Amino acid sequence: MSSISVKLPDGSTRELESGSTALDLAQSIGSRLAKAATGARINGEVKSLPTPLNDGDTVEILTFDSQEGRNVFRHSASHVMASAIMRLRPNTKLAIGPAIEDGFYYDIDTDPPISEEDFPAIEAEMEKIVKADEAFERQEVAKSDALDRFKSNDDVYKVELIEDLEDGAITYYQNGDFVDLCRGPHLPSTGRIKAFKLLSVAGAYWRGDERRPMLQRIYGTAFPSKKELDEYLKFREEAEKRDHRKLGKQLDLFSFHPVGPGFPFFHPKGMIVLNALMEFWREEHRKRGYDEIRTPIILDRILWEQSGHWDHYKENMYFTQIDERDFAVKPMNCPGGMLVYKSDLRSYRDLPMRMAEVGTVHRHEKSGVLHGLSRVRMFTQDDAHLFITPEQIRDEVIGIIDFVDHVYKAFGFDYHVELSTRPEDSIGTDEMWETATSGLRDALEFKGMEYKVNEGDGAFYGPKIDFHIKDCLKRSWQCATIQLDYGMPEKFDLEYTGPDGNRHRPVVIHRVIYGSIERFFGILIEHFAGAFPLWLAPVQAVVVPVATAFDEYAKSVRDRLFAAGLRVEVDDSTETMKYKIRAAQTKQVPYMLVVGEREQGSDSVAIRHRRKSDMGTATVAEVIARLTEEVATRSLDE
Repeated sequence: MSSISVKLPDGSTRELESGSTALDLAQSIGSRLAKAATGARINGEVKSLPTPLNDGDTVEILTFDSQEGRNVFRHSASHVMASAIMRLRPNTKLAIGPAIEDGFYYDIDTDPPISEEDFPAIEAEMEKIVKADEAFERQEVAKSDALDRFKSNDDVYKVELIEDLEDGAITYYQNGDFVDLCRGPHLPSTGRIKAFKLLSVAGAYWRGDERRPMLQRIYGTAFPSKKELDEYLKFREEAEKRDHRKLGKQLDLFSFHPVGPGFPFFHPKGMIVLNALMEFWREEHRKRGYDEIRTPIILDRILWEQSGHWDHYKENMYFTQIDERDFAVKPMNCPGGMLVYKSDLRSYRDLPMRMAEVGTVHRHEKSGVLHGLSRVRMFTQDDAHLFITPEQIRDEVIGIIDFVDHVYKAFGFDYHVELSTRPEDSIGTDEMWETATSGLRDALEFKGMEYKVNEGDGAFYGPKIDFHIKDCLKRSWQCATIQLDYGMPEKFDLEYTGPDGNRHRPVVIHRVIYGSIERFFGILIEHFAGAFPLWLAPVQAVVVPVATAFDEYAKSVRDRLFAAGLRVEVDDSTETMKYKIRAAQTKQVPYMLVVGEREQGSDSVAIRHRRKSDMGTATVAEVIARLTEEVATRSLDE
C-alpha cells in the first residue's frame, strides 16, 4: 500500500498509509493525544479530525489546551444543544451557534420563549445525544440544493445566510437526525463532549441589527471533564459576585438610565474614585514631562475627512449640523492633538513634545454589545500624543513602557504584551509601516520583554503595542496601548525645523495607560471586589460611637481626620454597634473607628479593619499618621 509523508510542527516528518486522516496521525503519535485531540491545523487551516491528509501536508494536532481546539470542541457542543432543542421544539428556527471565549451560544427563534426553567430538560436531551456518540458527518451540496432544503423547512435565517454566500459548494454537518448549515470543523463525534452546562438566556437582534427580529441567545459552556467544568462554574460564581454592575449599584458608584443607553451616570462616591485615579495620573505625568491639553468634542466634518476617520470609522460616529455645516462628535482625540501641534512653528529643540489629554469621546455601539462600564457609548480616554523625531522613537517607547509598568504595579496588576501589525484597511506606505513596526519591536527587544505578534491587528494608521492586564481571577483585559504613526503627520502636514534648517516630518506616538477610564474603573471594581485600597476608597473610615452619649466625640474625631485630608463619616444612627460595623463592612469601608467612654477619656479610637478585624487602640493623632501614610504610599491593603 502506498504511503504519504506529513510534516509536524517541530519540523519532523511522519509516514502514514495513503488515505490516513488527521485522527490517524494523532493515533500514530500516541493514544493519549488521539483521545485529547479536538481538531487539526492542516496547512494553516483548522479542520475536523476525520479530514484525509495528503502527501506533504503540514499538520498540527489541536487539543482543548489551544484556543482553536477549544473552539472546535465548544462549537460541537453548540450543535448538540441545538439538536436537543429541535427534538423538544421541532418548530424552532435556528440562526447561528458559534464558540465564544468561555463557551458557546446559539441564537434561536421559538415560541413560547425558552427560560432557564427549561434548561434541565434541554440538558437531559443533550446527555442522550452525547451518550449515543453520534458522528459529526460533513456533507457538501450545491448552493441551489441548500436553498431548496432550508426553504422547504421555512428556515428563514439559514436561507438568508446561504443567499449571502458565494456560489459554490455549501457544507452541512449532521449528527443523528440533526442537520445544520455549518462550515465546521467539529469533533469526530458527540461522545467526546464529557461535561457541559447551560448558563443563561438573553435577547439578541438577528445579525446584531436593532431593526431586525429579536432572537433568544442561549449560552452554555463545555469541557473535556467534569472537574474542569466544576472549576469553571466556581470561577463564574466568584466573577458574578464581583460583577461591577452589581457592585456599582450596591456601593452607590454609578448608574445607567433608559434616557441614555450606554451613557454612564457617576454618583458622588464614584466621582471620588475617578478623581483619585486622575490625581495619580496627573501626578505621574508631571514627573515625566507631559503637558495637558483639552480639545473640542464637536468638530467639522472636514477634519475627520482629513484624519481618515470619515472613511475608516464613520459607522461608529455621531453627527450633527451647525449653520448648515456637517459636524461630528469626536470618537477619538487624535485630530485635536494634531491641530494643537500645528498651531505654532516647531523646532527639533521642542521635541519630544508630550501632550496629554483626558478627553471624552463618543462612539456608536450597537445596543446588544453594551455592558456596564466595559462597553459604553461615551467614555474618557487618558490619551497622550508624543511628537518626536525618528531618532527618539526607541527611547520614548521605552519611557512609555516603564510608565505603564509603574502604573500597573500600583494596582497590583500583572500583564503581558502583544505587538499588532498592519491591517488590511490601513493608510500609509509599506515603508512607513515597516519603519514603525521595527521601531516598536526594537524597543520591546531592548527591554528584553516577551511579546506575542498579532498579525494584521494594528490600528488603521499604525502598528501598536498592547498591554493586557490580569485581574485577581486571572482574566485578561487589554488596556494600555502604544501606537506609532507616520500617516497622521503626513495627513496634517506636520513639520519641525531640523538642525539642518530644513523642514522635517515628526513621528507621532498615540498612547493610553488606563485606556477607557470608565472601563478601567469597572476592572478595578471587579479586581478588588469593591474593596478599594485606602487611597481609592470613597469612604476611608467610619467613626462608630457605642452609644449616643459619645456622638459628639465621634464627630470631633471625624472632623480632625477630615481636616487631615481623609474621607470620613460618622454612623450616629440608633442601631447597635455590631450592626453599624457590619453595615460599614458591607459598604467596603477600610477602617471602622469605634469610640466609647475609654476612648473619649484618652483621645483615642479602637481600630477595626474590614479584613484584619480588631487592630487595637491608638490615639487620634496616631490614626491620622497611619492612614495618611497609607494613602500617600498608595498601599494595596494586602
